[in-house]
Amino acid sequence: MFLTKKAISRRTILRGAGTAVALPLLDAMIPAFAPAATTAPVKRFGVVYHPNGVIYDKWLPSGSGTNYELSPTLKALEPFKDKLIVITGLFSDQAEPLGDGGGDHSRACGSYLTGVHVKKSDSILENAVSMDQIAAKAFERETQLSSLQMTADENSLLGSCDLGYSCAYSSTVSWLTPTLPLMAENNPRVLFERMFGSSDSTDARVRAARLKQDRSLLDSVNDRVSQLQRKLGTADNRKMNDYLAALRDVERRIQKAEEQSSKELPDVHQPAGIPDNFVDQVRLLYDLQLLAYQSDLTRVITFLYGREQTGRPYPQIGVPEPHHPLTHHQNDPVKMEKCTRIQRHHIELFAEYLEKLRNTPDGDGSLLDHVILLFGSGISNSDRHTHGPLPTFVVGGGAGTLKGGRHLIYPEHTPLTNLQLTLLNKLGVPAEKLGDSTGQFKELSEL
Repeated sequence: MFLTKKAISRRTILRGAGTAVALPLLDAMIPAFAPAATTAPVKRFGVVYHPNGVIYDKWLPSGSGTNYELSPTLKALEPFKDKLIVITGLFSDQAEPLGDGGGDHSRACGSYLTGVHVKKSDSILENAVSMDQIAAKAFERETQLSSLQMTADENSLLGSCDLGYSCAYSSTVSWLTPTLPLMAENNPRVLFERMFGSSDSTDARVRAARLKQDRSLLDSVNDRVSQLQRKLGTADNRKMNDYLAALRDVERRIQKAEEQSSKELPDVHQPAGIPDNFVDQVRLLYDLQLLAYQSDLTRVITFLYGREQTGRPYPQIGVPEPHHPLTHHQNDPVKMEKCTRIQRHHIELFAEYLEKLRNTPDGDGSLLDHVILLFGSGISNSDRHTHGPLPTFVVGGGAGTLKGGRHLIYPEHTPLTNLQLTLLNKLGVPAEKLGDSTGQFKELSEL
C-alpha cells in the first residue's frame, strides 16, 4: 500500500443534480502514520421552536415508556421512532405572569432556553445566557461559526410586541448575554453569506482575500470603540460591552476562517433570497442547517418556525386564516382542527429534514446518529396561554448518549430546564444549573 502524508479533506462532498452527499470516514481521510484509534464522533445540537402553542390532546401520544403510540400530530415521526423521545409533564413556570400581567407570548419564547423570568420592558432587556449559547461557547474553538439562528418569519420587528415587552423576547430564543439577544435570520442568502462569504464562490483564495479585508475593518472599529468607551457612563458601557462581546465573536470567527481557508468546502450555489412560499423557504433553511452540520461550520443551530404571535396564514394546507388569531379558538372544533393541521404541517417538514440527516454519512454513522434536536414550544394550550405541560420531544442519537423509542412522563411542573440541563451534559458541556432547573434526567440514556 502506498502511503502519503496528504489526506483527503473530511469536508469533501460529492455533488450531483440537486444533491450534496458527504463521504463516509475513509482511510484516505486519516493522515498516514496517524494513530489507529478511531476519532470520537462530533456531537451537534439544534433547537426547533413552534410558536403559538398546540392543540395538546392531538399532540399527546398514548401509552408510556416503550409501549406508546404517536399522536395524529406526531405521526410523521414514526420512521424515526427509534431515535425519538417524547417527554411530557414539563413546565416553564418562569413564563407565568408572576405579577407582570399579560405578555405570555414574549415570556414563553424569551425564557424558553434560559429558564428565567424576563424583564417586562420595551426598551430594557434582561434575561440570561441561553442554553444553546452555553453549548456554542464550549464548541466555538472547533468551528468557524459558534452558532446560527434561523427563522421562517420576518425578523425586522422593533419596539413593543406584546403588552409592554420588547419584540426581542418573542423573536429569538438565543441570548449571548443577559442583555444581548441573537436575532434570527430568515433570508437564506444572508445565511449562506454568513457561512461561506459574500462571494458566489467558495474558492479558498476568494475567501482568504475577503477575510483579510474583514480583519482590517474590524481592527479599525475596535480602536474606535476603545476610544469611545473611555468617555461613556456605566449604562452605556454595559451596552458597549455587549457590542464588544459580539465583535470578539466576529474576530474569533475570522481567525477560525483563516485557519480553515485552505480547506475544501462544499461547492454550493448561493440562494437568491427568500423564496416566495413557506414550504420552499423552510426546506431551504433546513438544507442550510444540514450543510452547516455536514461541513462542521457550526455545531449549534436554533430555528423558529415563526415568532410568537405570528399571523402567518397557511393556504397551501387549506388554512387561509392568520395563525395567532386562529389559536384563540375558544374550543371551536373547526378552528382547533385548523390549528392541528398547521402543527402537523410543521412536523411533516421537520420529518423531511430528519430523513436527510439520516441519509447523510458522518463517521461511523449518520448525522442523525450524532445530533441532538430539541423540538417544542413555550406555550401549551394556545387558547389559554398555559406554559405546561409543554409539547416537547428530543430526536437524535447524541453520539450514543440517548436511547430513543420512548415516551417519558414526569410529574407536572417539572422544569423544562431539567431536560435542557441534561442535554448540555449529554453534549459534553458540564453544567450544574440552568435557570430554574432542579436536576438532570438520568432516564434519557437508560432503557
